[in-house]
Amino acid sequence: MTAHPAGGHPELAHSYAALGTAYFRPTAPTPVAKPAWIAFNDDLVTELGLPDNWRQSAATLAAFAGNDCLDGMHPGATVYAGHQFGSYNPQLGDGRALLLGEWCRSDGRCFDIQLKGAGATPFSRGGDGRSPVGPVVREYLLSEAMHRLKVPTTRALAAVATGEPVFRQAPEPGAILTRVASSHLRIGTVQFFAMTQRGEGLRELVDYATQRHYPQALAESQVAPNASSTATVLLEAVMRSLVQLVVDWQCLGFIHGVLNTDNMLLCGETIDYGPCAFMDEFSAGRVFSSIDQGGRYAFSNQPGIVHWNLSVLAQCLLPLIDDDQDRAVAIAQGIVDDFPRLFSELYAARMAAKFGFEAMQDADRALVDSFFQCLESDRLDFTLAFRWLTEVANDNVDNTPLPELFRPSTGLETWLETWRQRQDTESTDVMARMAASNPTVIPRNHLVARAIADAESGNYALIGDLYTRWQAPWVWHSGDLQYAAVPADEERVHRTFCGT
Repeated sequence: MTAHPAGGHPELAHSYAALGTAYFRPTAPTPVAKPAWIAFNDDLVTELGLPDNWRQSAATLAAFAGNDCLDGMHPGATVYAGHQFGSYNPQLGDGRALLLGEWCRSDGRCFDIQLKGAGATPFSRGGDGRSPVGPVVREYLLSEAMHRLKVPTTRALAAVATGEPVFRQAPEPGAILTRVASSHLRIGTVQFFAMTQRGEGLRELVDYATQRHYPQALAESQVAPNASSTATVLLEAVMRSLVQLVVDWQCLGFIHGVLNTDNMLLCGETIDYGPCAFMDEFSAGRVFSSIDQGGRYAFSNQPGIVHWNLSVLAQCLLPLIDDDQDRAVAIAQGIVDDFPRLFSELYAARMAAKFGFEAMQDADRALVDSFFQCLESDRLDFTLAFRWLTEVANDNVDNTPLPELFRPSTGLETWLETWRQRQDTESTDVMARMAASNPTVIPRNHLVARAIADAESGNYALIGDLYTRWQAPWVWHSGDLQYAAVPADEERVHRTFCGT
């Protein structure tokens, strides 16, 4: 893939499409009646180094609505399979998404640019390929907020109203998201070629994915005395990426909602924000997704589910890891079995920072556990409790909005005395790490719901306000009594929906 200068006309790469129609089906988007801007991310245009003619204009509106193409766009849908709530579906694919091409920055890093909600594809399975405005607004806001919270994620370049209704339980306004990702290759993509296609095309996919996402790991392996197979390099690298991702989620109270294997990217970015939510009151077993009836993807289950998804990837890669099946299984099992250890280490390091410790000691585990038990039993807010602890450590509570936002319970005040004794042994430089680990604001579910309701009425002002505030989640701003507050009882969101 070729990097392009940040001027002139874009020349999108199409390296994945070049693998052939077994991977990518050229497909034209379905034009819409009256496209209009909902939101446009100028910051991301700058970060990607996209040319100026990609900025907000009539031409980009037509392109991101699916009514036209900018120079170099060649849209198409990709195929994949996946385990959905534990059951294998042999073919899924981009049922309402179209890959426009890959933009490569001057530093050589490449990004997929994709339309989501642009009409039916060969993989729509009888669906309309459209999206209501709600899921588009949710993903636009959540993915950009997650980026600022330092979580690997897909990004949102634009949201466009189609001017046409989408029919679900009732007619809803339609919209299209322009999504950016390091790629859209999923564990489910590997499954399709390994399981549905019985290995045909698998080696080409694995070579492509490893070279695109983990070239340094591949290069280092190739010069090692006992060179690993490309599949082994990919499995090891994906394992490490997914460990980091789920640690990020657990430390922020984020619940994905649909951790099927087709929703796990090989690059380790968060994708598909349909029924996701951030916790308000802490509960280890919290579920928001309306389709997760059994709680398979509850908050506390996320590390185990990601581990299970990784094992599915490992099984698919066995024929490419080693010709000897016993050796292949032993190599793959060793990598998969390292997931819990690495998760525990990274999670402990992140929790140490959140609690103001240089490192987590064995005796600290009981202290941490009792903190979460207190939050759950006293129904305290996850985010505000940690930020309150941060400001207590810095003797700064009264200089923040916290006195009006958060009242510690008697149990938490009692717990605080034990924490003070432990924290007094630390150096003062851990305070900055606390502030950089415990956000002041998160994408509150009730605020997202309010922005969606406004957007359904054609009012997009709140989307811009929330986007702007969530760009700086680690510091206090004026007006945070609105942005940081927990929801009133009548505002509380109990269920989220995917919109398909």
